Amino acid sequence: MKVTLKNIGKKYEGREEFTIRNIDLEIQDKDFCVILGPSGCGKTTLLRMIAGLNSVTEGDILFNDRRINTVSPKDRDIAMVFQSYALYPHMTVYDNMAFSLAMRKERKKVIDDRVKEAAESLQMTEYLYSKPSDISGGQRQRVALGRAMVRKPRVFLMDEPLSNLDAKLREHMRVELVRLHKRLATTTIYVTHDQTEAMTMASLIVLMNDGIIQQAGKPEELYNKPENIFVAKFIGSPTMNIIEGSMENGRFKSTDGIISIGPSDIDMKSLSLYEGKNVSVGIRPERFESGDHHLDKFDCTIDVVEMLGKEKIIYARLDNDYELVISTPGHYEYIEGERHSFGFDIDALHFFDSDTGIRIN
Repeated sequence: MKVTLKNIGKKYEGREEFTIRNIDLEIQDKDFCVILGPSGCGKTTLLRMIAGLNSVTEGDILFNDRRINTVSPKDRDIAMVFQSYALYPHMTVYDNMAFSLAMRKERKKVIDDRVKEAAESLQMTEYLYSKPSDISGGQRQRVALGRAMVRKPRVFLMDEPLSNLDAKLREHMRVELVRLHKRLATTTIYVTHDQTEAMTMASLIVLMNDGIIQQAGKPEELYNKPENIFVAKFIGSPTMNIIEGSMENGRFKSTDGIISIGPSDIDMKSLSLYEGKNVSVGIRPERFESGDHHLDKFDCTIDVVEMLGKEKIIYARLDNDYELVISTPGHYEYIEGERHSFGFDIDALHFFDSDTGIRIN
């Protein structure tokens, strides 16, 4: 089912400012849309408005072009999975999954078929007659997913469903959710503050901050072409390096003059309009190059080296005490306290207007 948001705004009673404003978004049928952002950005409020749990102050929400602003949650043909499993401890896994269908007085055979189908998809068949206290946290989360699946909704809404799990189980469940989404082919809207979840699971990422959408697009679009400095720094781990400076005689020079970069010919077409103006340059940690024969090399001191196996994260300190984060293959040797030189891959630079934070295209 296609979900469309038109100029959505939300203002709570007693507050002067809107919590959410000017939200325009189109989520296509069968999309896995992840609404991403820091705490307090409005992502859960937006999800609750789609669910009908929060009222809409302005704008329209449409399901397949049908306005549903005043339609009650139970009539929206949705299913929600929350951070909290909210399972009934006295009921078996089977009864927890079947509860919503039983309340709707579905036929017993329909209930039985749907519960067993969901349990098989989630690899929970052997636990159907266990109590929630007898199974692990990851299995309880699967029961919560199964309870939503049996309703066969047209839209799944998920509010940080993996945040209570440990790191290894989160990684496993991310893969399982993607597989499940492909199997069910149901529109899914998923809220998280974890950009790794968003990058690995989404077909569409909607990044929010301060109640507005900063950028919406495919994961690779947000990573490779961030529309502003907020997106550039939020997406990616380690975060993108941002260096402030200005354009002087066709070159970028950092504020203190330590770094000087000659942009590519493509970038110069846009940057020629910024001669003498404040500009910030961004570069991903993995896009630095060896400075041995690099025209725009800079010298730095290796401050800290983090060994992560396949890669090393280097925290390099420049002579002005400014820090750059550099990612290198794990087999490269770097020792803390040593001096090294690096250069920039000029085809991987991102330029931003320092005053507005907007990308210079």
